[in-house]
Amino acid sequence: MGHRIVIVGAGAVGGYAGAHMVQAGEDVTFVDPWPEHVEHMRKHGLRVTHARDVPEFTVAVRALHVTDAQRLSKEKPVDIAFVCMKSYDTAWATMMIKQYLAPDGFVVSLQNCMNEETIAGVVGWGKTLGCIASSISVNLPEPGHIHRGAGKGGAAHTVFRAGEVHGRITERAREIGRLVGFADSALVTPNLWGERWSKLVANAMQNGLSACTGLSGGEMLHNEPIRRFAARIGSEAIRVGQAHGYALEDILHLAPETIARAGEGDAAAIRAYDEQRFADGRKTASEQRPSMGQDMAKGRRTEIEFINGHVVREGEKLGMTCRANAILTDLVKRVERGELKQDPRHITELRLN
Repeated sequence: MGHRIVIVGAGAVGGYAGAHMVQAGEDVTFVDPWPEHVEHMRKHGLRVTHARDVPEFTVAVRALHVTDAQRLSKEKPVDIAFVCMKSYDTAWATMMIKQYLAPDGFVVSLQNCMNEETIAGVVGWGKTLGCIASSISVNLPEPGHIHRGAGKGGAAHTVFRAGEVHGRITERAREIGRLVGFADSALVTPNLWGERWSKLVANAMQNGLSACTGLSGGEMLHNEPIRRFAARIGSEAIRVGQAHGYALEDILHLAPETIARAGEGDAAAIRAYDEQRFADGRKTASEQRPSMGQDMAKGRRTEIEFINGHVVREGEKLGMTCRANAILTDLVKRVERGELKQDPRHITELRLN
């Protein structure tokens, strides 16, 4: 207790984690660029609901629009700033909050993708930590309302993994683990980069596919060609991560090598992959859409270039061709620009071999 916390980006993940911190009595201020969301939180609080087995709750919160963030200059400096914006907004969001940090304050990337380097470019590596939200399945369906399309992970699945960029276990990393642990199970990891790449693979396998097909997670799972293509995307990303030397963690509750081999056509791996994917699907609301699918539905820019596009670029550095990831990146960008409409046939009618 006692830390001054600011969450920049009160969307699905930031709002979910932050609401639980507020409920636990922590000093939290939300800063967000969506006026209607900020106004609703000011008047009615922040409501959190779950699809399964968790009572809903509403907490009164302090919310500032980005244009009001300058008020922080007249207050106690910020000890911990969570950046929970889309990857393409990371640099400006970090620059905005940097000026309000305490001398020993620091910034935590609680985002998809690999944004720690961008944050460090603004505040320095010594003030940069990372935190991964694994299989959290949250969305922001309307102003002031965070919904999780599942129950809590708890002992069955550790949702939050916090860590230092240098891999040592520190008191401040433990503090981040404590704070996000109010929302769900959490651990402090010495393997931030392996955790980050593993989450990137999971996102690569689901987000862009929902964005270009218009399908929910459940619909994609039950479409065999799309399920196979997801494994191929994951296989390429895993091989790039392995080539970089990352110690990959389980991905979608599967050993990375199982997904890699499934994507490469190994029959036994495909059976194991399908079995686990269907088991996981039974724990999540079938209508839940990955974040890029939500972005596309709202007419927002996606993070495709920071996820699948990042896999392609990192592969190129190693002389590796990631064809499936490159095709998906191009498809999503074309749908974003309005050149194509969302359609499962973008994937089901692909001929890659």
